[in-house]
Amino acid sequence: MVKRERTLRICPVGHRYYKSTDCGTCPKCEQENKPSEGFLSRLSSPACNALINAGITELAQLADYTEKEILKLHGIGPATLPTLKHALLEKGLDFKS
Repeated sequence: MVKRERTLRICPVGHRYYKSTDCGTCPKCEQENKPSEGFLSRLSSPACNALINAGITELAQLADYTEKEILKLHGIGPATLPTLKHALLEKGLDFKS
């Protein structure tokens, strides 16, 4: 694996941060935009963004998907599933079979 040099970036809002990848996402903006309540607030930024980008912002919407379908979303990994399952169970819901 080639180690890439971290470069200074400045987002449109003016936050300064260093990244070693081509990803243009500002970590400070991501933290500020993270939901403060609901099931999305329990997730990492990549997982939260994956669900939002897929149009899944409510637990009832999440229940319309199978676990396999959710795992195919970029940003969702196996470690995210227990958190999602717990949130669904709290509301009497589950993933689609």
